[in-house]
Amino acid sequence: MKEQIGEHLTWTWPLVGSVHADTILTTWVAMFVALIFLAWVGNSYRRPRVGKTQTIFEGVIDYIADLVYGSLGKSGEPFVPFFIALFIYLFTLNQFGILSYPLRLLGVPFSGSPTGDLNTTVPYAVLIFLMIQVVAIRKKGLGYYKHLAQPFAFMLPINVVDEAMRPVTLAARLFFNIFVGELLFIVVASVIRQQVMIGPFNLSLAAAILPTFIQFFNFFVGTIQAFIFTLLGIVYLSLATAEEH
Repeated sequence: MKEQIGEHLTWTWPLVGSVHADTILTTWVAMFVALIFLAWVGNSYRRPRVGKTQTIFEGVIDYIADLVYGSLGKSGEPFVPFFIALFIYLFTLNQFGILSYPLRLLGVPFSGSPTGDLNTTVPYAVLIFLMIQVVAIRKKGLGYYKHLAQPFAFMLPINVVDEAMRPVTLAARLFFNIFVGELLFIVVASVIRQQVMIGPFNLSLAAAILPTFIQFFNFFVGTIQAFIFTLLGIVYLSLATAEEH
């Protein structure tokens, strides 16, 4: 099986045109896995004892909730479920490459992590950006955009570019970190399959141990990037809704 970097199985939809079928399929499976996991965690609360899963999960929930309250105050309470769901969902998508790669070797039309596709990360970043605009306008009215001309009017073009670049940097940061991690895994897997020899030295045999370390590395990076994306969303929202002094 050959890995073609950037190549996707596509579907053609009316009005929309060509879409990445493997990314869509993997995203839906990842959503299903996330829902099953959450149902399993929820079911564990029926037991009289508090298990390790509950302790870890509640720790994550409390930490994200504290970040929201710390940045937004009491007004951030309605956004706590959103940011918790965002983190869990992105974490699942980021880690799904670990599960999908063995299936791709068997011919199942899965992509790697859906967040390794700009068609996934860009809409999520735009969603955060639009949510912030709506919340800020509801709180401050159109006067919210006065900050674009501060501290001086001639700063307007620079501030507009800075505002517009936020979803771009959100999407690009998440995409490149996940994509590069999966690319590294594909390169090492290709070296192992090709039985590369350098003189008497079997490079493929020596590289056989690397996929395990790469997967641990990708797990760590995927977790960190899900957290950073969520944290930046909280920070951007707090900046947009902060009271002027």
